[in-house]
Amino acid sequence: MSSDTLAQAPTAPEIPGPPAVPRIVPQRRYGQWTAAVVVLVLLGLAITSVVRNRAFQWDVVAEYFTTGSVLRGLWLTLWLTAVVMVLGFALGTLLAAFRLSANPVLRAVGWGYVWLFRSIPILVQLLLWFNIGALYPTVLGVKTVDLLSPVAVAVVGLTLHEAAYAAEVVRGGILSVDRGQIEAAQALGLSRWRRWRRIVLPQAMRSIVPPAGNMLIGTLKGTSIVSVIAVNDLLFSAQLIYHRTYQVIPLLMVATLWYAVVTTVLGIGQAYVEKYYARGTGGTR
Repeated sequence: MSSDTLAQAPTAPEIPGPPAVPRIVPQRRYGQWTAAVVVLVLLGLAITSVVRNRAFQWDVVAEYFTTGSVLRGLWLTLWLTAVVMVLGFALGTLLAAFRLSANPVLRAVGWGYVWLFRSIPILVQLLLWFNIGALYPTVLGVKTVDLLSPVAVAVVGLTLHEAAYAAEVVRGGILSVDRGQIEAAQALGLSRWRRWRRIVLPQAMRSIVPPAGNMLIGTLKGTSIVSVIAVNDLLFSAQLIYHRTYQVIPLLMVATLWYAVVTTVLGIGQAYVEKYYARGTGGTR
């Protein structure tokens, strides 16, 4: 074969190779890292200042942290929180039913209650109930001061206050349920009780639990206000001790640490309850 023939022979087409893979360079977040370092440094300085500051008297805090008077005050605080939350949500659920009722009188009563008790500061309410004997010296022939002890005043005042907020929490949870599901349950012939128990309540709880958990923690801390009417709660117990020893800061730290411990436990419990009622939603909480 001549050289001319070889020159005229067709050449095989070039097969293109795989395209070059672009290099992925992670975004540099210098601002975020700088902010994180600054925050950690400031946090470390704050913790060091608190730990090394002798004015806190941590040895005194450790001495009084588990004393009998403090633990009795803690128990009364926990008891008061539980009672107020149970009674407050029971009354609040009734008020929510009033506000959702087709009866205009019940709606007006529910709205008026919520408006009134959300308008008056809780401290003013407690002081009014504490001095109710000035308005009604006797009730059914019994002296008012004998009926309402400081603890009873705290329960009544806090319950009436919390019920106004609980009513709005429950009402909002019920309104969050799709109306079409309730109508479908009615079409299936389910009774009113079964509709509420199987359809409305499980879905409403997803919206009720988060604010209810916040209310529980808020009520726990809010019980400290009953110290103004000499209820021997956690804060009042600490005050009685530092009025005697003049160690104000360490005793306040004792109360603060106990509030932090109980609040943390309640927060963990709230997270588990939210997770339970969030089942089947396809989301995480």
